[in-house]
This record gives sequence, structure tokens and C-alpha cells, in this order.
Amino acid sequence: MGLLSIGILASGSGTNFDCIAAAVAEGTIAARIAVLVCNRAQAGVLAKAEARNVPTRLVDHRAFSSREEFDVALAAELEAAGVELVVMAGFDRIVTGGLLTRFPHRVVNIHPALLPAFRGTDAQSQAAQYGVTIAGATVHFVDEHVDHGPIIVQGAVPVAAGEDAETVRRRILAVEHRIYPEALRLIADGRVRVEGRLVQILGRKSIGAECLISPPLESD
Repeated sequence: MGLLSIGILASGSGTNFDCIAAAVAEGTIAARIAVLVCNRAQAGVLAKAEARNVPTRLVDHRAFSSREEFDVALAAELEAAGVELVVMAGFDRIVTGGLLTRFPHRVVNIHPALLPAFRGTDAQSQAAQYGVTIAGATVHFVDEHVDHGPIIVQGAVPVAAGEDAETVRRRILAVEHRIYPEALRLIADGRVRVEGRLVQILGRKSIGAECLISPPLESD
């Protein structure tokens, strides 16, 4: 099996891009990053990509009259680079059929919540305001609905009473940096199979009886 060709969509500072790129460079993920496509000229991720010699393309969403037209342009850049899997890493646009139909079941995203809870924007603030004691992040396939597609990997973190959204955000981000490369490793190794809404991880060890309880029991 050859290396999986991935294209990354990003809009911000690029912390998830950096973790993925590091895992690719180390050989943890059997893939190569064919291109980084960014929609914001001032985004920090562009410098991170250039430092790692990853080809970059700037496609400004403001130059298009509709989301669909923008996504068609994104798809064209990705296809030109020979991309097989599209990885959304802090990409701040909702994608449409203009992209999804060109890469069916081959677009993944990471969301800073334990889906299906707290979909949409500012999930960390939603979690903090709701008073949850367990939060986390989810890597999932992207479909036509926001934060809705089949779940690949999730990671959970505890939340203490009264913690603000920024504290929760930092804790969730640390988990994102662990689970996104892991999800991509599984995909690149051909171990991810989707059946309807369910994702099966081939060769996965059976799950034991352990569980995460937050707050911890007094006897813990």
C-alpha cells in the first residue's frame, strides 16, 4: 500500500496542522501532505506549512458569490494536487456539495465537543455554560449536515465546576492533538470501515469494563 495523499484545509494558527505534519514526518501516519489550502492570507498556518515545505494554496472565500462556488474552487485545488483524503483542521467555512460530491466519504473534520452534543460554533463555551463535567473532541467524517457525520475517534477530558471556556478550550485542544493524528493513522492503514452511521475500526482490541467517571468516585 502506498502513502495516502492528504490535503489539509485550515484557516487559523495551524496547531492541528502542525501535529498532523509532525506525525507524517515521523512516519506515524502512512501519508504525505500534498497541499495545504487556506482561505485567509494572514493565517498562521501558512507559515507553519512553508516551514515544513508543504505546498500552499490561498483561496479567499470572499472572492466567490456563494459557498458552492468557493467549494468547487477548493475541490479543484485539491484534485490538482492529487489529494485522496481531505482533512479539515481549523477550517472556518461550512463545506457544501461542491466539495463533498468530489470527495465522497473522504472528508474528515475535528470538532471540539463530544458529538452529538454541542454542535456548531464555540462548542467549548457551550460546554462550560451548560455545566458538563466531561467534555472532549470528536474526529468524524463530514456529510451535508454540520458536525453530523459518522464518528471515527473521540477523546474525553474532565471539567471542574466553575472553569471558564478558555480553560476548557486548552484542555480539549490537547486532546485534539492526540486523537486527530490517530484517526488519520487508522484511515491511512486501511483500518476504517463505514457502515451507515457506524464506523468500524478493523483489528481493534476489545473494550474492557473501564469507564471515565467525572467527578471521580470517592473511592478512586
